[in-house]
Amino acid sequence: MPDLLLELRSEEIPARMQRQAAGELKKRVTDALVDAGLTYEGAREYFTPRRLTLDIHGLTARSADVREERKGPRVGAPEKAVEGFLRGAGLSDISEAKVQSDPKKGDFYVAIIEKPGRDAEEIIRDVMPGIIRNFPWPKSMRWGAASSEPGALRWVRPLQSIVCTFGTEIEETRVIDFEIDDITASNVTYGHRFHAPDAFTVRRFSDYAAGLEKASVVLDAERRKDIIRDDAANLAFANGLDVVEDEGLLDEVAGLVEYPQVLLGEFEEAFLEIPDEIIRLTIKTNQKCFVVRKHGEDSLTNKFILVANIAATDGGKEIRYGNGKVVRARLSDALHFWHIDQRDLPDLATLRASAEKFGLDLKKPLDQRMAKLDALNVTFHAKLGSQGERVARIRALAAKLAPIVGADPAEVDRAAMLAKADLRTEAVGEFPELQGAMGRKYAILQGESEDVAAAIEEHYKPLGPSDVVPRGKVSLTVALADKLDTLTGFWSIDEKPTGSGDPYALRRAALGVIRIILERGVRLPLLSVFDDRDLLSFFHDRFKVYLRDLGARHDLIDAVLSADADDLEVVARRVEALTKFLDSEDGQNLLAGEKRASQLLAAEEKKKTRVAETVDPVLFELEAEKALHAAILEAEDKAKAASAKEDYFAAMEALAALRAPVDQFFEDVLVNAEDEAVRANRLALLAMIREATGTVADFSKISG
Repeated sequence: MPDLLLELRSEEIPARMQRQAAGELKKRVTDALVDAGLTYEGAREYFTPRRLTLDIHGLTARSADVREERKGPRVGAPEKAVEGFLRGAGLSDISEAKVQSDPKKGDFYVAIIEKPGRDAEEIIRDVMPGIIRNFPWPKSMRWGAASSEPGALRWVRPLQSIVCTFGTEIEETRVIDFEIDDITASNVTYGHRFHAPDAFTVRRFSDYAAGLEKASVVLDAERRKDIIRDDAANLAFANGLDVVEDEGLLDEVAGLVEYPQVLLGEFEEAFLEIPDEIIRLTIKTNQKCFVVRKHGEDSLTNKFILVANIAATDGGKEIRYGNGKVVRARLSDALHFWHIDQRDLPDLATLRASAEKFGLDLKKPLDQRMAKLDALNVTFHAKLGSQGERVARIRALAAKLAPIVGADPAEVDRAAMLAKADLRTEAVGEFPELQGAMGRKYAILQGESEDVAAAIEEHYKPLGPSDVVPRGKVSLTVALADKLDTLTGFWSIDEKPTGSGDPYALRRAALGVIRIILERGVRLPLLSVFDDRDLLSFFHDRFKVYLRDLGARHDLIDAVLSADADDLEVVARRVEALTKFLDSEDGQNLLAGEKRASQLLAAEEKKKTRVAETVDPVLFELEAEKALHAAILEAEDKAKAASAKEDYFAAMEALAALRAPVDQFFEDVLVNAEDEAVRANRLALLAMIREATGTVADFSKISG
């Protein structure tokens, strides 16, 4: 079966767009071919900074003939109905339709529409121009003489050539020569723009990939990543160094080069005074280079790994020098920021009011920055006030949470007060992703305790499902206060997540609170912090997602999670206990007995049959009634006692003792007795079973 090779070669495509664009190209082309009646065995996309490539193999050479019967209106239907039928079926006159008879509905028109199959080459030629012209680049441009004309091609960067060949392995491939503006598809492509800029012809993917390899282009992005990763590790090792891994940077750099060449750069050791985080971000952000450590050590060295796109004749000397020059300039700026942030602000006199408000010490640089944050009245949100007001709320909430978490109140207060101070530092102004991390460093420099410094950095955590949860009690307290203030604040102004967006990351904040509570064992009844059932419901939704991701059954979560449940740790432990219990024979027996009782009771309640408000032992007629009643009372007492000790598995085991008396009851007792009082009493006995089991879970929500 034939294969299709497509290459769209352009000037440099931004690295962040390449992978998504290649995937989108594959989807749009394969969708169009399938919609046109073709099938294929497989397709794979490739991308480099200068080309998007698609290899589709096992493509059918022709679409199948199609014969379709389209039912129309009844014979004698209004003229407009007939005209609409003719238009839809592509008929010029009703005589071209057939008449079929239906015993019930009478005679009606049927159009026989026959569409002959089409050659794959014709289909490809038809669909490609539209796909290319309407490609959804986030940003695109027009160029050249044709750019001023209506409908001119737009592409992320100027499109330079198109390859489109089609054919089997055993025959000569054919060029599908469609045209877009002044670019005609051909079988000609070009290699590396410096090392091998000459044109060469291709037939199918195998010789195309091999030709690019000879022309200094590594087509496969994953292979480029492997080359960079391995060569960088080997070069570092040869110099007694280890590369600091950065998968995101590796992805980006692999998207910047077609022919990766790894080199070792250098800067002055004096710059190592700068914290490692700033050095790493400076070199990564400005030069897309990797930092290195001495082998087996944690601190960075004055070396870095850079990746060039050419094999230089001087061994990379000039490239290393040029990159080093830029790195030195950027690190010089970073060193200036580092020093400035440790100095007094020039306008201390204007900060006294803010310092007094928060109890800040203006002799300390980080306190000065917090005072500056408040004095500038920096807006947090138009409806929620300034950053200073937010810090005051977090501080008050943290004071309330400290005894619950078991944290030192004075340490918590200090950490909450300084948590946002580094937002006014030069380092964080240049690198916003360092907020918290720089606050911790500056806090240590001015003599804050390790717990306070750690809380300044860690109060943002966890930032996502894979991020670590803080461990220290001060950090946990401030992290909870920060996230709960965010949630209660935005709920109070009715700025809630929607199905299409969550601009304030409120889902992440709620998940962070849930993870802190469950993973660090914090007993925090949420309604003691806020009195908002809607917000509690939002927590429940995120809590269900969290537990399901851990493997919990959704029906067991629903069985335990009542609408007013606000102690999530208790709920999680009850779900865990219920899961374990239902895996046992006792658990399955209790579930079966409870469901039998509840179903019969529900059926009678639906029929409006009277159920006594309480069980009256005087009305018992049979020993099975007495035995079940006694068993319920005993099991309920034991279950409540176990639940009070938070031994939920023991509570369920206590209730499991009901199965035998329940079975005996149904075997010996006719619930729907003729005597109305006896019947109502027996139904009340079933209600007692439902209420007793309801102390641990709503069994009606459990499947099985």
